[in-house]
Amino acid sequence: MNIKITDVRAHKGDSAFLIDSGKASVLYDSGFAFTGYKVAENIKNKLNDRPLDYIFLTHSHYDHALGSVYARRYYPDAKVVAGEYTSKIFAKDSAKSVMRDLDRKLAKACGVTDYEDLIDELRVDITVKDGDKIQAGDMLFTVIALPGHTRCSVGYYLESEKLMLSSETLGVFDGDKTVVPSYLIGIKETLDSIDKVALLDIEHILLPHYGLLDKEQTKLYLTAAKKSAQDTFEEIASLLKKGRSKAECVEYFKEKFYKGYVKAIYPVDAMELNTGITIELIAKEIGIGL
Repeated sequence: MNIKITDVRAHKGDSAFLIDSGKASVLYDSGFAFTGYKVAENIKNKLNDRPLDYIFLTHSHYDHALGSVYARRYYPDAKVVAGEYTSKIFAKDSAKSVMRDLDRKLAKACGVTDYEDLIDELRVDITVKDGDKIQAGDMLFTVIALPGHTRCSVGYYLESEKLMLSSETLGVFDGDKTVVPSYLIGIKETLDSIDKVALLDIEHILLPHYGLLDKEQTKLYLTAAKKSAQDTFEEIASLLKKGRSKAECVEYFKEKFYKGYVKAIYPVDAMELNTGITIELIAKEIGIGL
């Protein structure tokens, strides 16, 4: 590849990678608030005196977006790029309150009790939609809308490198063979997004919370992501039809997926919150009230 991709995470649960062509640089997701300054320091150690040009956000969740404010303290000219709906989320005090609470809980669990809260400064400089182009120096990215995990989920396709900067809509990879489904909006939207990425001319996928996949891993991942999304929907639907409660379905999901690398990167509060939403979504789609 003609670009360098560096993991600049400060915590396993962060999602933050630096894409550098030598002429321009992009931070792909930005991590938590409580790790924000450390992520910014990691970027500075790689770029030295060079600027950070863009911060690409895949969606509005706290583990992906909050660090953007701290990176901006180091690089005030960096432009934050995100989907149109993300900017609406950032404008909601209720959404920022949820993000702040989740961030503080994880920070406390990690032994961090005092850090600067800049969450109210969250903003998007450039809102994008499917098909938009972002020119970052000598890198031309195409925005790919990937709804499923959230309404605002997007990816960024660098055709010249056959590289996809992916979204959590496709699923969370455990580093081996398992892809944890992560749809909060709809199973159809999720499967459509996976198919959309599979049709692109790509040889590598950069995954949030994980890193870069090679050509063979990319093929296997896309196949596993689709199968896992479909199978999990059917399994949870079957449990609900048998009268299992939401709590029992969440426990089933945890027993199946919440272990190893996934457990290390996925805060339990966020996992239980997201899984509960997924269960409710599945119940609604099959016409069962909870």
